[in-house]
Amino acid sequence: MAIGVVVYLWSLVVASGTLAVAGESNQPAELHAQAGSALAGQRYRVIVSSDIGGTDPDDFQSMVYLLLYADVLDIEGLISSPYGPGRKADILKVIDCYARDFANLKTYSNRYPAPDALRALTKQGETEKAPYAGVRQTTEGSDWIVKCARRDDPRLLYILVWGGIEDLAQALHDAPDILPKLRVYWIGGPNKKGSPDAYQYIVTRHPNLWIIEVNSTYRGWFVGGDQSGEWGNRNFVTKHIAGHGALGDFFDQQLGGKIKMGDTPSVGWLLNGNPDNPASPGWGGQFVRAWERPFARFNRLTTTNDRMEVFGILELVLPLGNNAPEKSVARLVVENQSIAGYAPGDGTIRFRFCPKSAKTYRFELRSNDREMDGKTGGINAVNTTPDVTGKPKANLPNWWTDNPDPELAEGEHMGAKTVSRWRVDFLQSFADRLERCSRPASR
Repeated sequence: MAIGVVVYLWSLVVASGTLAVAGESNQPAELHAQAGSALAGQRYRVIVSSDIGGTDPDDFQSMVYLLLYADVLDIEGLISSPYGPGRKADILKVIDCYARDFANLKTYSNRYPAPDALRALTKQGETEKAPYAGVRQTTEGSDWIVKCARRDDPRLLYILVWGGIEDLAQALHDAPDILPKLRVYWIGGPNKKGSPDAYQYIVTRHPNLWIIEVNSTYRGWFVGGDQSGEWGNRNFVTKHIAGHGALGDFFDQQLGGKIKMGDTPSVGWLLNGNPDNPASPGWGGQFVRAWERPFARFNRLTTTNDRMEVFGILELVLPLGNNAPEKSVARLVVENQSIAGYAPGDGTIRFRFCPKSAKTYRFELRSNDREMDGKTGGINAVNTTPDVTGKPKANLPNWWTDNPDPELAEGEHMGAKTVSRWRVDFLQSFADRLERCSRPASR
């Protein structure tokens, strides 16, 4: 067995101690909470940025989960940051369900926030992808991040990003002084695919940001682990969620009545783990220091013989034709994306693309430049090799990411076993929380 795996397994043994939950509640303390976690009484300031109602409907499920644990977190902001459809109203829709269950919930803890308090801190963020520069304009959401970070509170501010990272990038651009106050857990992967420019802005302009870039580990919330009987993605919903208050019924109506809620590990990271140390085990996963963030720039159209690391950023810098229109427009069409090109005025047009899976991609250019229109190319995205964990990037001192050790993968998903191994624990806790929606606490 590899040394890294032995250390990992030993760390799980060390972390398996049981602690009671602090807080004012009429119910028995929840078990298996690690010291320093929210379920052990540590209160974390939290802002969630979500593409709820947009391209990723499982955020509805994650929002239900978050609100059920709102008594052990200090939620300071809920920001709508979708691609395409989805707006602040979608967050408010979940809060409306919470309001219907609030009478029962508050009998378990007087720290559940009032529905109107949650509505007041719900903000609209960016609704468009960032341009090549990585930032566009201040939004209500980005401004709220700045205001919260600048509050006179000695505690750190935890930003849980479930969608695009544009509002965070804008906040750092507008107020770089807030950077030391932030701790970020970002569900990347498909979301990184949609935010390559905002992401690249943060990497190059704010490399000291404390961030966990989670491109695949999060999948352990719904892939792998014990899925027998009541712990299956559909069976769990049928037995423990459906019929459990307005929040339970709302959850059941999403995604055909089965669990995904892929952004939820970000909440689990605070609930039961050691948020100060991403290398330690917990519900949100276990991570390694980031190596140089993969970035491949080509001054030509690539082919499927060219290779790059999965979840990296591919930048194509292509020359415009000799007879290019005065205002050249082009798009890179790849799978379900149509990526607008950026023409900086130097005779080139540029595209950025992030592959979310290890496979071969093919793309086509569509342009008003006849010499460019219709050209095709591709790229071969390959898996990360385990040796990179021994090469942490010095200028990214606080950047963490998925552990590529093959023994910690669920299929192709790096690091997912560091979440899925806790499946029964976090689902049992979730089931207990859902009971709160159904009936008041016994006194």
